Amino acid sequence: MTEEPNCLTLTTNSSICISIDVYWAKSGAFSCELEEEMTEAITEAAVDSSEEVSEERDDLGTFESDDSGTFQQVVNLLDIIDSESAKTDTTGAGLDMRKTLASVIITEKATTEPSVVINTLIRCLQVSEISTRRKVNIYNILQEIIQQEGELEEQCVQRLVAIASKEMREIPEMEGYMKAEVASDTLVALSRNHFSLVMYELQHHLKPLNLTDEFVIITLAKLANGNVFEFMPYMGITLATIFTMLRLANEAKIRQAICGAMETFCETVQFYLKHLEESVYPVMTEEQFALKVFPMYRYFVTVWLRHHNPEVKLGVIRSLKPMLGLLLPNDDLREQVYDYIPLLLAEYQGGLEALFITQVLRQILEVSVITNTPVPQMQLHTIFTELHVQVCNKAPAQHQYSSQNLLEMVHCFVALARSYPKELMKFFFSQMETNKEAVRVGTLNLIRAIVSADEPRMSIRAIYLAIRVVKNTISDTRSKVRMAILRIIGQLALSGYQERIKGWGLKYVSVQLTLSTYKLTNRRDNFYLRDLEERMVHKVTMDTVKIITSSVSGMTNEFWVRLLCYIMETDYMDALTPICISLTNLAEHQLHGQDVDVSMAGKSRQVDLPAPQKLLARLLVLMSSPYKGEGRGIAMLNLLRTLSQSIAPSMANMWELEIPLLVRYLEEHTEFTWDQKAWEDKLIQFLRNSLKKTRGSSWSLRLSKELNNQIASFDSPSLEKGFLYRALGFTLATGLEASKVEVLLLELLYKTDYSNDFDSEGVILCFGLCARGQVKTVLNVLHDFEERIQESEQSWQISAWRKDHPWRRETVKSALMVMYSCVASYCHPQLLLNLVDSPITAKIIHHYVSSCQDICLKMAFMKSVVQVTKAINNIKDLEDFHFAQKTTLTSIIVAVIEAEPTDNLVSPVRALAMEALSHLSKLKPFYSTEENSELMDISIHSVISLQLPGEDNESIKTLYANALSSLERLMESLLQRQLDPRGLQEMVQLLEKWILSEKECEREKAMNLHLYLMRIYVHSTAVCIPLKMGQFGTMVGLIAPCTCDAHQGTRMASMNVLSSLLDLHASQTCSLWGSSKEKELEKCKGDIQSTDVEKIFCASSRIAKMVCTEFNCDEVVSLIQKLCENTGAMDLQHDKASVIWIGSFLQMRAKELEDKVAEILSAILVHLPVVDHPEVRRLLIEGILLLAHHHQETILTSLLRQPLPMESHLAEVWLAVSENVPFARTMLHSLMGRLQSRLSPRVSATSKADIWRLAAVDPLMTLCTIHLLVQKLDENDKLPDFLPDLTYTLLLQLGSSHRPETAVPVLKMWKLVHTAPLPEEMNLQRLCMQHVEGHRQRLAELVLRGMDSEVLSCRISSTAVCVEFMSDPVLYQEKLLKPAVLLLEKGADQEEDEALRVLSLRALGNMALGAPKKVKQYRKVLLEKCLGALREPVSTSVTAEGMEALTKILAELREGDVGSSFDAMSEQCRIFFDNESELLRLKAFILFGKLARVVGMSKKHFFKGEVKKAWIPLMLHSQDPCFNAAQACMATMFQCVHFWGWKSLQHPSGPSDTTTDDKMIVFQTTMCSILTQKKPAVLYSFLLETMAYVKNNLSRIRIAACNLAGIIMKQMSTHYLKKLDFPALRNSLQELQLDPDPGVRRAALETLEVLDSCSQHGLLASPQGMS
Repeated sequence: MTEEPNCLTLTTNSSICISIDVYWAKSGAFSCELEEEMTEAITEAAVDSSEEVSEERDDLGTFESDDSGTFQQVVNLLDIIDSESAKTDTTGAGLDMRKTLASVIITEKATTEPSVVINTLIRCLQVSEISTRRKVNIYNILQEIIQQEGELEEQCVQRLVAIASKEMREIPEMEGYMKAEVASDTLVALSRNHFSLVMYELQHHLKPLNLTDEFVIITLAKLANGNVFEFMPYMGITLATIFTMLRLANEAKIRQAICGAMETFCETVQFYLKHLEESVYPVMTEEQFALKVFPMYRYFVTVWLRHHNPEVKLGVIRSLKPMLGLLLPNDDLREQVYDYIPLLLAEYQGGLEALFITQVLRQILEVSVITNTPVPQMQLHTIFTELHVQVCNKAPAQHQYSSQNLLEMVHCFVALARSYPKELMKFFFSQMETNKEAVRVGTLNLIRAIVSADEPRMSIRAIYLAIRVVKNTISDTRSKVRMAILRIIGQLALSGYQERIKGWGLKYVSVQLTLSTYKLTNRRDNFYLRDLEERMVHKVTMDTVKIITSSVSGMTNEFWVRLLCYIMETDYMDALTPICISLTNLAEHQLHGQDVDVSMAGKSRQVDLPAPQKLLARLLVLMSSPYKGEGRGIAMLNLLRTLSQSIAPSMANMWELEIPLLVRYLEEHTEFTWDQKAWEDKLIQFLRNSLKKTRGSSWSLRLSKELNNQIASFDSPSLEKGFLYRALGFTLATGLEASKVEVLLLELLYKTDYSNDFDSEGVILCFGLCARGQVKTVLNVLHDFEERIQESEQSWQISAWRKDHPWRRETVKSALMVMYSCVASYCHPQLLLNLVDSPITAKIIHHYVSSCQDICLKMAFMKSVVQVTKAINNIKDLEDFHFAQKTTLTSIIVAVIEAEPTDNLVSPVRALAMEALSHLSKLKPFYSTEENSELMDISIHSVISLQLPGEDNESIKTLYANALSSLERLMESLLQRQLDPRGLQEMVQLLEKWILSEKECEREKAMNLHLYLMRIYVHSTAVCIPLKMGQFGTMVGLIAPCTCDAHQGTRMASMNVLSSLLDLHASQTCSLWGSSKEKELEKCKGDIQSTDVEKIFCASSRIAKMVCTEFNCDEVVSLIQKLCENTGAMDLQHDKASVIWIGSFLQMRAKELEDKVAEILSAILVHLPVVDHPEVRRLLIEGILLLAHHHQETILTSLLRQPLPMESHLAEVWLAVSENVPFARTMLHSLMGRLQSRLSPRVSATSKADIWRLAAVDPLMTLCTIHLLVQKLDENDKLPDFLPDLTYTLLLQLGSSHRPETAVPVLKMWKLVHTAPLPEEMNLQRLCMQHVEGHRQRLAELVLRGMDSEVLSCRISSTAVCVEFMSDPVLYQEKLLKPAVLLLEKGADQEEDEALRVLSLRALGNMALGAPKKVKQYRKVLLEKCLGALREPVSTSVTAEGMEALTKILAELREGDVGSSFDAMSEQCRIFFDNESELLRLKAFILFGKLARVVGMSKKHFFKGEVKKAWIPLMLHSQDPCFNAAQACMATMFQCVHFWGWKSLQHPSGPSDTTTDDKMIVFQTTMCSILTQKKPAVLYSFLLETMAYVKNNLSRIRIAACNLAGIIMKQMSTHYLKKLDFPALRNSLQELQLDPDPGVRRAALETLEVLDSCSQHGLLASPQGMS
């Protein structure tokens, strides 16, 4: 058989699949269409299938051909059911729908062919090896068909009964048990219409003394239950037969089956007996049934109940209850049942569920009461004990019905109490003598149940005995026992035994109320469980009180007083509501005379109360929290209303009217919707109205005392205590006797714990409220208090009055300050003006300045100042009142603000201080303008510099918001005092540094404050006063860059400020600002909120162009000046915004600004150097160029007049000009015209442009500008056609002779030019040589002309250019060398100017570079002029330049060309070897080396002598401190070595890796060694010459001299050693030991050692040796 998803498979010879997908789409009843589809498919399967049947069905026998199709269909459907059942077991219940559908189809088929279908099913049951599952399915289908069809063919029924009976009686093993059960159910179904056949089959298998099968008995029970009247004729024989089987039933299952059957049989019999009139069968009496049942009951209880199997025991117990229903009505059998009660009680000790045993016992005991046949007395103790144990002991964990069992137990004891009250109470009494809590609690609960039992037969004697038992345990203090006793007392009151609880019961309730309250109010933290138990006790007590007061008549006065005292004294507030309700009930009973006892019969309609003021004070304070304790407010109001005549008869009528209104308010609200302040106001008004009724009496003063006494009863903080202080203040204010009020106030001051903020504030409020009617009394009390504590002012050890909480000096002072200010707040206005300066404010200042001024004290001081100033400002008619303490207060507050940290918030002091200043500013005398500005500045700095609070710190955020709000209010107050343009400008100036802050948060706060104040100004009367000239532009320029701020809040605030400024401007001018521009501005505001930076800049530019038309020229200038001023003050985004606004304004208004160009340009140029970002600089420069296009001459003159011509920002401007070539050429023409005009006659100006063009400018600036433009244009090859004019103009400037002052700036610049090469800025020769081919001759002529000028500066400049020309062949090529040499000769001879002489010598020396072939021709002039610089050294630079020129010239000459000048040069050169100037020594060494190379044979001998003279200086200066000089000296020395003629000196030996100093030592040693051998006299002279250098100014030379002297002495022969003046040498060397240079001292010491060595050597030498 194949299977597919979502298909029902019908197996025939060929598989037929019937889709039932549609079936799954249905969620309700089966679809008719689907059913028809299934039936049709089955029919088709039957027609198409073959006649062959599978082998497994061969044993079914043959059947009619007409039935074969039905048989096959049923079989196929059974296969479907089996397959789907298997799937359901594995995959869940989802597939059970297929099984149901198949079953329905078979059932429906049976409606048309019942016999065929049933026979088919019976045949299927008879198939061999059929599965249990299939049999179960078949039996279930058969049961449905039987219920559907009713009567069937007898043959079919007989076959089915036989088969089912057989299946039922087979050994039930696992699945077989289920098969037997369905077979049994099938027989029961058949019995409804075929009872006799089924009953015959069952009775056939039920035989006496023969143990039948389990399911036979089960089926019989089912038959009895389903066919009561039909079964009754068989009931007797069935019971008798089963009784014979009891001894044979040893297995648990059969026993359970018999027990279950007996339970069913008994219940059936009871039903039968109740409906005898409906029976048609012979009638059996109840007694007959009982007689047949009793033997089985006896056997069950005596035998089977002791079976070890708990299931058997449970079955027995369950069967006993219906059996007893038949047995107990029989008097004879009942007595016998009693005999077996101990056997039932014994089962409590087993593991059986106790509930079922108790139910049986209850049944027996209740019947015994009903029939008045109590159980035997001898069994009572056993019954009491076993049942009592069940009540008192904890049920085992496995028992599931312990609570139901307990209820059944109670019913048992109630039944026993009705039968044996005395015996039961005696038993209870004995049990209570035990000290176990569980036993006592259980017993008391049973007594309560007995009391509460609504049993008319319960004797009063039993109640009396029960109360005796309870009284015996009232001394037990355990919580559960106390609760049990209280519940019994309450139950007695409820059950009508009120008289029984008077005295002991009421007293016990009162004691428990007090005890539980005490324990709850003095509980410990570590005893939670105990506290919980005590709460339960208290709750039960309160419930009992409520029951008693609502039901007990004739309540004793003692209980009434106890409850009232409880209200007055308890600290446990949760009990107040029920107590008040109870008291109200009692009071109503007493006042209406309903329950007045004998002791009160003759009294008036008033109840006994404590002091009325005390009760009223207590209830008023407690009512301030009306919803606590289950809504105590309404209960207390009702109590007050009930007791109104007893508390205060004068108030009674008023209370009758007002208390219902208060109750209604509380009823209309809940604890979540009410308003605390509104409710307190209502209570205070109620108190006021009440006190008005007692005017003229001391009632209010006594009430004040009681309120004062209540203070210690409440915790701090609490709503009740806060209201208490308020009520006390109002009450004291109405007191008539000032002296007694003073006593109460002073007592309150002394007992207050000032370290507790709540208490301190409460006392302060109390004093303030009291001051409404007792201001002088209050001030006197404060003064008295201060005088009493003044004795210990230094130490403030005031703990003598309050040992429990010693006061601190600061806390007392803080409280006193606020107390004075609170007095001022509540004082009458006319009295306040006389008292505010002194003593109120004076005392506040005194207490502040005489303390350590911590944060709390500062806050108290500020709060006091605020209250006092508010009180003064609230007075409507101040007239000419001047607040004398204003200056002092202001200085103190300012000092406090300045002392606060500027970066973070630590307290509300800052906000309070500014609030105090804002109130002070409104009082006379008013602050001056300077004071206003100072206060603004201090306050702004104090708040705006604060860091933003963190998101998670709510407390700091609150402080921060309060500080900002206080600052706004203060600024508003101060601005109101100077509400004019000047005040506005000062305010803006104070905010400016914060608006320009680098921190986003500071900018945002400053801008929001600016907006706040601007709106105030715009909406004030000051709007009518015109702004000062330029003020509008300055203010707009300040906030314009903020429209592009990185922070959105700052951007929006700046836009709003701008809108306010535009509104202000429009209101003061005839502006064209209209609605269209307003709409556009709003659109820009929307764009400003974007996060796209470019969009923000675009919107800001649109705003600038839009508002530009609102500015006149002066305002434009002030705007641009402010924008430029603030450029660089913030970040790049602000700078870009600034230049965008500048560019927009210049683009729109440049033509109109002719008179303002210089101011605008000056503003831009002043601030351009500080701008770092290239883009911002570029935009600013573009603004300058935009102005230059419209106002060229003005811009040009302004640029040229700048003080520093080489500033980089100016160069950047000109470079920007040069980028626009046509414009740059225009500017160049203008610049050259200005230079040429200096040499032309002056002309008169005919226009503003001529004025600017003819204005005097610095020529150097003009030259630098020309250079920059030329250099830039030259890079782009745009210069050649300009060069002739340009060069000519420059030479005219340099060669000007009739205006020497024009060259002064050039001269100043070139005063620094001595030896350094010309700077590139003035290197005209290079400029022309590189770019002006064809113009050299003209340029050279101009240079020569300048050199011949009478103006010194012109000559200097020309000579400087000539220096470069002489280095190039141009002069020689243009045949201009001779005139140039003549002019240079003239310049070298003049002594007027050092610079000119230096440049002339340099130019002469450069001839060797530019025209080396002409050097020989002009050698005489060259040598003469250069030697002249050496012979007459005017300055170092001239001499150095002369030697350098000689060095250049000698490179092109020979010895013969030099002639006699050689000797002079050699001698002059040696003179400078020891010169102090490093430059001269360097040039001298180089020149001497050059002479050594030039010398020939004729001068060799002469020069050899020069070398000998120069040798010691050369050797010493090879270690010159100047590195270059030392190198040059060493090089020259080695060049001169060959003049000694010793080859060994020409190639110095030594390792290549040795240092220069080491090589020099080796060289010197070698030199001295050779001289010792060949020329010892020279060596001796060298020593003497060397020793002269030990006093040289240069320490390096002194060291070298010492070292060289040591070397010489070591190499010197003994003969010459003896000639030495050793003492003189020693003195010279010893003097060097004092030299500041340690190197000199060390070298001198070493040389001194050598000297001593040589001295000893000379003295010890023999005469022969010395010769």
